[in-house]
Amino acid sequence: MEEKEIKKLLALPLAKLIAEADKIRKRFCSSKVELCNILNAKSGSCSEDCKFCAQSGRHKTKTPAYPLKSRSEMLEAARQAKKIGAERFDIVTSGDKLSEKDFCEIVDAIGEITRKIKIKMCASLGSMRDREFGLLKAAGLTRYHHNLETSPRFFPEIVSTHTFEDRLKTIKAAKRAGLEVCSGGIIGMGETMDDRIQMALILRELKVDSVPLNILVPIAGTPLGERTVLSSDEVIRTIAIFRIILKDKIIKIAAGRESVLKDFQALGFMAGANGMLIGGYLTIKGRSVEEDQRLVEQVQRLWQA
Repeated sequence: MEEKEIKKLLALPLAKLIAEADKIRKRFCSSKVELCNILNAKSGSCSEDCKFCAQSGRHKTKTPAYPLKSRSEMLEAARQAKKIGAERFDIVTSGDKLSEKDFCEIVDAIGEITRKIKIKMCASLGSMRDREFGLLKAAGLTRYHHNLETSPRFFPEIVSTHTFEDRLKTIKAAKRAGLEVCSGGIIGMGETMDDRIQMALILRELKVDSVPLNILVPIAGTPLGERTVLSSDEVIRTIAIFRIILKDKIIKIAAGRESVLKDFQALGFMAGANGMLIGGYLTIKGRSVEEDQRLVEQVQRLWQA
């Protein structure tokens, strides 16, 4: 489907757009919700200036800053992830580049988790190149997470310390290493629907495997701390457009789903989502695991209806 046809879909009533997206999901995806859990393994003091991020050292937030967690802490977090039903466990660190010491510690942790816990391993460690991706893959990493964040047009409005092209280079290097790629972005930062469509089209061209959609939760102390939160209708419409463009990819609703969608989270899955993060986010607390497990059961009943 080309961009002109996609834009025509925006004129559809929301119920009809949801129905179109659900048809695509049924045709191209299994009736399974992929569940991921993430560990904020190194927090805060980031040198980058991403306007949405509470972990940037350039913003005045109350987010805790701490060095890389120990290997035993990462191992225990992976055990807990498996216990709550996560299929994937993602080690996430703040900053655009790890020290060699921290990188080697994470490689060793991934190897140990893969051997002992047998959960699919993901990582989000900033900019990486071919050699580093080769070492991560050899240790047992299966998927690398690196968000585009937004469209090329809007990106400079959000980040100035690195470029959209820098992010593309990291994604392409991960794919060259034979890793799956998880890449999406944040909606509600002031971008247009056209920007969101452009991001989705680029993700389709990159052939990424999984697309997390975060909804901006304005955080005090960041430059976007005063932004108005998106309406649930606009979020649902965006999810549907992403499903129609990306067809068979995993589309995960992530940060902001609880506070913005509230009681309409199940509708996000009828509109095309088929994955979510459970157990909380980097700097934002999520719902209880029990509530999310009930949501998954509700979604699967709706899909079977």
